[in-house]
Amino acid sequence: MRLLKNLICAAALLAPISASAQGLFSPAISVNDSAITRYEIDQRVKLLVLFRTAGNLEDLAREQLIDERLRMSYMQREGLNLSDDGLKNAMTEFATRGGRTYEEFLDNITAAGVAEQTVRDFVAVNTLWRELIRSKFNRQVSVTEAEIDAALASTSTNPASLQVLISEIIIPAPPEKAEEVAKLAEDISQMTSVTEFSAAARQYSATQSRDDGGRLPWQSLTELPAGLHGLLTNLEPGQVTPPLQLENAVALLQLRDLREVPNATVATSQFDYEVFTIPGGLTETAKAEAARIDAETDSCDDLYGIARDLPEDRLTRTTATPSEIDTDIALELAKLDAGESSAILTRNDGQTLLYVMMCNRIPQVAETVDRDQVESRLRSEKLAGYADALLAQLRDTAVISNQ
Repeated sequence: MRLLKNLICAAALLAPISASAQGLFSPAISVNDSAITRYEIDQRVKLLVLFRTAGNLEDLAREQLIDERLRMSYMQREGLNLSDDGLKNAMTEFATRGGRTYEEFLDNITAAGVAEQTVRDFVAVNTLWRELIRSKFNRQVSVTEAEIDAALASTSTNPASLQVLISEIIIPAPPEKAEEVAKLAEDISQMTSVTEFSAAARQYSATQSRDDGGRLPWQSLTELPAGLHGLLTNLEPGQVTPPLQLENAVALLQLRDLREVPNATVATSQFDYEVFTIPGGLTETAKAEAARIDAETDSCDDLYGIARDLPEDRLTRTTATPSEIDTDIALELAKLDAGESSAILTRNDGQTLLYVMMCNRIPQVAETVDRDQVESRLRSEKLAGYADALLAQLRDTAVISNQ
């Protein structure tokens, strides 16, 4: 199967069916002798939204597609191809990272307007690129005992721990709707069907995960408030917690699965995060301001620039364990990586919107570690350096232009 050749030529083979389609499938970027269409950019943006990616998604989509075109061309020259079985296995593994079957994953991306071929292309390129880097540079990478010792001195892995696979619904509950929301939440808490709960999440939840039916990926139990540990571990898959009262909101969590992981997982001891307050609560004006801030910031340091010349209490930075943090904020932080943000929580009876950004996860130091796992991580990091250098070389010699 000449997959890479097909991927490179796919945009050129699309036949226009209308004036609007002609515009959609027209070239937007030229990379050497290959074109990236506006359709591909639109599809990648939708995929990034599904991945809950922060930042300017269109700019990021363009940069990713340019890099992938360069990788595809290079791998084609190297004679690399991915078999049908190889692609099928890669797609299945990609889908199950979020705790879903391949069929569930396809339903999810289709509902978001993402074509299956878009994800196939994305997975194929990145799978082949990893294989290329390993085969090309693995012999050049060595990890010394001294490097392992240094890594162990700075961080370590924790003992066996529990991970949970949950779905969430967070329903805004301003005072005037508190009684109505309480009744709705009580009804949802009786559900035992994952499908039914996901439908309720799409209809009622205020979180970004609502588009995915409230489904969250696997996460360590230690990253959630201590008060939830017993609730979740006592549930059977499909069962829902009682309504959890938050400030101006009600949360419900459904357990989809529970597993014990070996000592390869780095547990989070503390969250380092910032909260920026925006007047207006969940009004369109306040949400637009949160979106503007999100587009202009990539890290917690950027928020200091946003807050310059404003009262000091508009921006606060906190380092605390999950159990020391307000439950609603802790639930949001558990879903975020460094530089990612959330803007659904409110304070002051719904009059103030909270823009919450994760700065850093501080790992928990454990007593025992696995040297082989540390060596594997260091080797992967060195291979990533070779991959970045090769891509930079491809960019330096490429002819890239906007159409």
